[in-house]
Amino acid sequence: MNMISVITVNYNNDNGLKKTIESVINQTYKNFEFIIIDGGSTDQSSEIIKNYQDKINYWVSEPDKGVYSAMNKGIKVANGDFLIFMNSGDVFINENVLQNVVPKFDTNAYFIYGNNFKSKGDSKRLKTYPKELSFSFFYGSSLNHQATFINKKAFIDLFLYDENKKIVADWELFIVGICKENLSYQYINETICNYDFTGMSSTGKYKEVTEKERQEVMNKYFPLFAKDYEKLSLLNSKRFIQILHIQNHPAAWKFFKWTISLFLLFTSKMKK
Repeated sequence: MNMISVITVNYNNDNGLKKTIESVINQTYKNFEFIIIDGGSTDQSSEIIKNYQDKINYWVSEPDKGVYSAMNKGIKVANGDFLIFMNSGDVFINENVLQNVVPKFDTNAYFIYGNNFKSKGDSKRLKTYPKELSFSFFYGSSLNHQATFINKKAFIDLFLYDENKKIVADWELFIVGICKENLSYQYINETICNYDFTGMSSTGKYKEVTEKERQEVMNKYFPLFAKDYEKLSLLNSKRFIQILHIQNHPAAWKFFKWTISLFLLFTSKMKK
């Protein structure tokens, strides 16, 4: 069976860290290692880690250069075939997640992804993903980091996370690996995690940073499409791409076309 490395990055989120630790160590699938990279927290994080250290394979608490710097530390010490990042505050949807999904792995795939709940306060929404990925999908969206198992050879054959980026280094790995290098991937229609949607990558405050970093990736790896990306960003590309992706869901696409037809019929009658 595949060895999994669960990597948790934390900084001053002791309550979230405790939830994540308990979610990981209670998994019924036991062929995994647990790695925690703490950025030198000043709250109770270190004490919490020490309370569970007999369940943790490796941990460190020291200053780092940011979230991707911490993730790279975890990658470098990981021994698993596949890595998943379950950061503080994020939890597996139940204790049987690894037991249910790992036996279904295509071991040749570089990226294996599933669905996730997005949680913000008391609200929770299920996010599902297409079985077939495309450039247009990544143009306006991404895979959920906490619901994606990444083959360790992806970091060897491609690159580690860009530590100069604040938000989109995981998106960069996905879009370059899948859309430029044509690396294999697999969709498993299972809900993997409850994703804490209050992190900085999920807040409007960092929208400009996100767009700037994505534009840098486009300029570097897809220069012929960079201008298109810039224009679509100005036209609220996320909404535009969402419409395109309705085509991947027959029932929704049929309803969408029916709605448009009805609207056109109504407007034509109004003109008469």
